[in-house]
Amino acid sequence: MSRVEAPSPSLAEVWSTVEELWPSTLAEPWDAIGPVTGDPEQTVKCIVLAVDPTLAVVDDALERGADLLITHHPLLLRGVQSVAANTFKGQVVHRLIENRCGLLTAHTNGDCAIGGVSEVLIRSCGGQDSVPLVASAGGVEGEGLGRVGDLPRAMRLTEFAERVYSVLPSVAGGVRVAGDPDGLIRRVAVCGGAGDSLFDEVRDSGADVYVTADLRHHPASEAREAAGGGRPYLVDVSHFASEWLWLGAAAGVLHRSLQDQGFGVEIAVSGINTDPWDFILTP
Repeated sequence: MSRVEAPSPSLAEVWSTVEELWPSTLAEPWDAIGPVTGDPEQTVKCIVLAVDPTLAVVDDALERGADLLITHHPLLLRGVQSVAANTFKGQVVHRLIENRCGLLTAHTNGDCAIGGVSEVLIRSCGGQDSVPLVASAGGVEGEGLGRVGDLPRAMRLTEFAERVYSVLPSVAGGVRVAGDPDGLIRRVAVCGGAGDSLFDEVRDSGADVYVTADLRHHPASEAREAAGGGRPYLVDVSHFASEWLWLGAAAGVLHRSLQDQGFGVEIAVSGINTDPWDFILTP
């Protein structure tokens, strides 16, 4: 008996599935999510996920034969007046359209959804039974920004930081830590991406340590002063690295959801490192 291959979904059917997994109602009001390019009726046989819609990522997706590129970060977050091909964003749009490859963004909706960016990050750091730091007004229980949970056992801050370092992709900036290296921690808060707006929620959660990215001097310094040098300690990681962990989980859940609908599609994670820094000098 000949084997019957599963049909490929249309781009519109993939868009619909993405909306079910990472609802647009969870996105922050300022965000720019959803479809950017693509013909709803075209067939999708290959999907690539990435953090950033850079030219290198687009080229990587096209080399893989992608019909759809899903990125965490938006290409058009801030308004533009032109997508002419002599600009970076214009080149991205032209290259995608010319190669019949759609682009879709799942940003803060991907952060807040169950199984989202911060939930994957805290699980990777060893945290269990986590809940959101800030519940989503438009979501169900368990959806929201950031996560807080507990480690199976208390560990030294140094040991915990080493674990964080070991689970993240390698980037030039490494991992920065503020706190007593021998201080014991058990309760962990995280926010994938830039999370210095959640310090109040982190303190209210009783977290011993906070893992996030893009910690600027003044917010970090003020947080350490407010803590009197104690908890919560801070672990500052790469923005790209903190969100890259989610891609594999997102690819898996998207593949299963499309498969449950009877569709066959190849889904991959881009191997392009889009962290903007190339090297660092240290004392």
